[in-house]
Amino acid sequence: MPQSVEHPSPADSEQACPIGPAVDIVFGRWTTPVLWTLDEYGRQRFVELRRRISTITPKVMTQRLRQLERDGLVRRTYHPEVPPRVEYEITDLGRSLAPLFSTLASWASGHLEQVEAARREFNEAGSGRSL
Repeated sequence: MPQSVEHPSPADSEQACPIGPAVDIVFGRWTTPVLWTLDEYGRQRFVELRRRISTITPKVMTQRLRQLERDGLVRRTYHPEVPPRVEYEITDLGRSLAPLFSTLASWASGHLEQVEAARREFNEAGSGRSL
């Protein structure tokens, strides 16, 4: 008779890795480039953000901005003009992530070459290895 497998509850997972929920918020796809751009360049209109992050589609940019607004990391301001104008800016909560981004930028500049070398070494060893 097969034994039942216990799966950890979400609460157990958070205890095992207490930074998991923060990582989910901050490092979702496109979140970091949007927050970094707003922190670096200040208040931006949608089209300005798209110019600075040219590889993101308009649909995905809209979704990401809505999510960041919901999480309190970005503020959306609607100006009822003709034509209407919408601007996005990073909030104080979002700005509080700047030291984290700075630390990651330092890590990247000091370690990405090592990561690339490890990847090359792994790939040259062949794909016969199982993970």
